[in-house]
Amino acid sequence: MNGDPWASLADEFVDGAYATVKGQVRTYVLHQQLMDHLPAPPAALLDVGGGAGHQSFPLARAGYQVTLLDASPAMLAKAEERLAREAPEVRSRVRLVQASGEDAAAATGGQRFGAVLCHGVLMYVEDPDPLIASLCACAAPGGVVSVMALNAGTLAIRPALEHRWADALAAFDARREQGVLGVDTRADTVAELEELLRANNAEPEAWYGVWLFTDWTDVAASDPDQVRAVAAVELEASRRDPYRQLSRVFHLVARTRPPRPLRDAAAQEPEHR
Repeated sequence: MNGDPWASLADEFVDGAYATVKGQVRTYVLHQQLMDHLPAPPAALLDVGGGAGHQSFPLARAGYQVTLLDASPAMLAKAEERLAREAPEVRSRVRLVQASGEDAAAATGGQRFGAVLCHGVLMYVEDPDPLIASLCACAAPGGVVSVMALNAGTLAIRPALEHRWADALAAFDARREQGVLGVDTRADTVAELEELLRANNAEPEAWYGVWLFTDWTDVAASDPDQVRAVAAVELEASRRDPYRQLSRVFHLVARTRPPRPLRDAAAQEPEHR
């Protein structure tokens, strides 16, 4: 697709989707899950495909140094608008970079980050391999790689709940669906992405659901206390089986392997006599 494919969707995505209960739950649940894995601030974080900064700006408020990278000028413009409303000390911790996720290393000057986030991007790329390789290459040794992807194991649920029975039957073996914004999306499994991460020197350490009840049902909650109550239930469900398995998206966290000490590497070398 030529131009910026997100130009016509940025307003709906940023001002619409994230303002819903489901959008607020996504941000809260992912944030709480991340805080169990991230290094302490002021570590440097890279948010690949970070859009308008809904996930990374709260991390900047917490003291992290954030680089938000996105290929879409429209989404970066939204990020600039939202960043302008932050306190000066938060703005000073955020850098915006326009580039694709696959080109992240070059676009960030080869910097290695304490954590690399990529949430809701893999579903829009045809081949996940180059993007996963790029994410792992940008993480420092022992750094976190955090990805959120569409769950291939739950694609039949939405059409079934909408009584589209033929679509639901076909979805059991499908790997694609049209997302809520009308954009074609591609699904992965936890096991497949774990294998890709291991192939790129990152060891998976946890996976979670993200939303369940607010995705499959229409939850309208204008009271902040009620939204917090919904989010607390979703966070608990995201950590438990079978609930996390039913989430339409999943959150997978891995950690890059530190280099082996030289003496250990030398011990692996065959002797030459």
